[in-house]
Amino acid sequence: MNTDWLIVAAVTVPALLLHAILFVLVRRWMDRDLALSLAGEEPARRAWMLERLAQARRQGVRRRELPAWLERAAAGYPAVPS
Repeated sequence: MNTDWLIVAAVTVPALLLHAILFVLVRRWMDRDLALSLAGEEPARRAWMLERLAQARRQGVRRRELPAWLERAAAGYPAVPS
C-alpha cells in the first residue's frame, strides 16, 4: 500500500512541475507575440518593441495592464523622417 502512494507522488509532482513550466512559457510567448504584432514587419521596430516588453517586465507591469502599456509604447515609437 505504501508503494502505491510513492508511485502516485513520483508521477504527480513532476507532472505538476511540467504544467507550471509550460504555463509560464506559454504566457511569455503570448506576451512576445503581442509585442511583435504591435510592431509590424519593420525589424528595427520589432527590436524596439521587444525592448519595451523587457522594460515592462522590469517595471513589474501587471499582465492585465500589459496590452494597453504596449499599445502606448508602440504609439511612442520614434518616427524616422522619410
